[in-house]
Amino acid sequence: MTDGETPAQGAKPGGWRLAHSTSRYLREHAANPVEWHPWGEEALATARREDRPILLSIGYSACHWCHVMAAESFADEDTAALLNREFVSIKVDREERPDLDRLYQAAQQLITRRGGGWPLTIFLTPDELTPFYGGTYFPPEPRSGLPAFREVLAGIAAFYRERPEEVREQGRAVADLLPRLEPEGPLSAAPLSAAPLEAVRQVLGEGFDTEHGGFGEAPKFPHATSLNRLLRHWRAGAAGETPDVQALFMASLSLTRMAEGGLFDHLGGGFFRYATDRTWQIPHFEKMLYDNALLLGLYADIWRASGDERWRQVARAVAEWVIRDMQAPEGGYYSTLDADSGGQEGSHYLWTREQVAAALDPQQAAIAQASYGLDSPANFADRWHLVQARAPAQLARQFEQPVSRMNIELDRARAALFAARQQRPPPARDEKILAGWNGLMITAMARAARAADLPEAGASAARAMDFLRDALWREGRLYAAWADGNTSQPAWLDDHACLLEAALALLELRWDSTLLAFAEALAEQILARFEDPLRGGFFFTAEEHDTPLHRHRQFADEATPSGNAVAALALQRLGVLLGEPRYLAAAERTIRAAWPALVDFPQAHCRMLDALEEHLTPPEVVILRGEDAAVATLRDVATAVYAPRRLVFHIPPAAEALPPALDARKPVGDAVAYLCVGTRCTAPLTDPTALANALNRSAET
Repeated sequence: MTDGETPAQGAKPGGWRLAHSTSRYLREHAANPVEWHPWGEEALATARREDRPILLSIGYSACHWCHVMAAESFADEDTAALLNREFVSIKVDREERPDLDRLYQAAQQLITRRGGGWPLTIFLTPDELTPFYGGTYFPPEPRSGLPAFREVLAGIAAFYRERPEEVREQGRAVADLLPRLEPEGPLSAAPLSAAPLEAVRQVLGEGFDTEHGGFGEAPKFPHATSLNRLLRHWRAGAAGETPDVQALFMASLSLTRMAEGGLFDHLGGGFFRYATDRTWQIPHFEKMLYDNALLLGLYADIWRASGDERWRQVARAVAEWVIRDMQAPEGGYYSTLDADSGGQEGSHYLWTREQVAAALDPQQAAIAQASYGLDSPANFADRWHLVQARAPAQLARQFEQPVSRMNIELDRARAALFAARQQRPPPARDEKILAGWNGLMITAMARAARAADLPEAGASAARAMDFLRDALWREGRLYAAWADGNTSQPAWLDDHACLLEAALALLELRWDSTLLAFAEALAEQILARFEDPLRGGFFFTAEEHDTPLHRHRQFADEATPSGNAVAALALQRLGVLLGEPRYLAAAERTIRAAWPALVDFPQAHCRMLDALEEHLTPPEVVILRGEDAAVATLRDVATAVYAPRRLVFHIPPAAEALPPALDARKPVGDAVAYLCVGTRCTAPLTDPTALANALNRSAET
């Protein structure tokens, strides 16, 4: 029986316990013959009582190979019978339970000495929940060096029955190694220096692809935190005698190649997960909210840094995709779009020449085919995934038309092709709303609104934040996810940190004293429920979470920035804004806890390096007081250039409930600016030229 088939009349499918889950991924497996359980005490008690090992299967709804393994194995009656007889099978959505995913991904990598990924397939002892064997995708028959899944199941079942103590010893050995993956020992007392900032610049330069941009070979990921670090590195030295223009080049080339290639959806906007090739031509077709958040912020920033209109157009296209396809009517942002549609990966996005010709008039079709590479051999089986094969200036020469005319024709062709594509079966969308990922996107949309002059992005971000505060903030506690009116469990560190960062980004866009109070409440929750008082930094989980084995701290960036790094950066900024030493001290302890890792592997900790940079060189905080029209010129001066360490807040004269540090910045005349760097502040500045000079002096120190 496959996922889409109906069980026999009167029969209950094995996965019935998943049918009413808040997770779309779990609900997709409700019709499986496998007797799936969600993670929880009922499943764990069953495993202990019946002394059966646990098969823990972790994935997410947009995961292509999760769908493949489900169709090949979990929908197979014989495989299900073996699982139901010998194991207690637990299905977990990694987006709802990132604690379990991170824990057992690390365990799988220790066991196999290979990289992780999804689907994650790992086997646990029933009493201690220690992992003793694992892998990722297993095929139904031996293939590509992988054993058949049924053979794995039969072997593990026999091993557990015949040598249970050996199984437990192996599981304990893996569990004992897990805490050692984190930095050990007391906080570093060594002076914090810029050495890791220089070291990461060298490492990123050594791994850079000078022809195609990005880092390494295929598959090729955007590595947005690395590109952001390069952009910040260039800006930090831009006022000096030897600015690092090569760092700017590396960021610019990478963003250019990604936007020109197939990683970008040229018709509908948004970026796919990663490229399967070195040249960014063919992606893995899932679209993730967090990838697009990180890239949207980068394209907005590099537009502000360079003034090149193409960057602003990319940022606009991403923001429009988010608003159109990923924002719920309630206001929050959905999680993912599947790679598959109609049962095939990428089919929603692929074209034949005949389809293009049917959607356009002959002249437009000729221009579109030349622009998107359809006059070259097919790049995805017998079809084309659209890339920017020729720029408008090249098309203008080819068709002997002005560039302005080519841009008009391309816009018309793009709109017509997009309208035709909208008639196809769409990729499935996971409509759960995750606090942390929403925080990342709110920050990005606010950055795009400020840096790229996209007010619609700012309005969208404000709607999303309003929804999260209404739906996920209850009685002073944050919850991790929302779906169909239901919330899941209490939120993790990353959720709190990313929402704190988002609140600060929105406050720069539009002052709201209640939002500042929300930011302070999030900061207090981070300190009270997640901080490691002995070693510094923050645990991913709070004490009330039911994560087994141990509470871990994560300092390295993964697909999303490290929650510890985001917390350190946001706490520093909030501490400077409010003059709150507790926030600054907690941020410094986090950087010191990560210091050995920053020294040894700086390239894996780019967001923490941003926090280190702002610890060594505190951010510039500009407070503007006055009505909107009166402060406009001062605001334009403060936001004229790309300045990642500069925070600009406009507090209207009528703002109430200001904390003491902000209340002291009183309105003076029609408009006034206060500039503070760390604990040093200038006199009130009412003249735009004086503010510009003060900012220039600050940038040179």
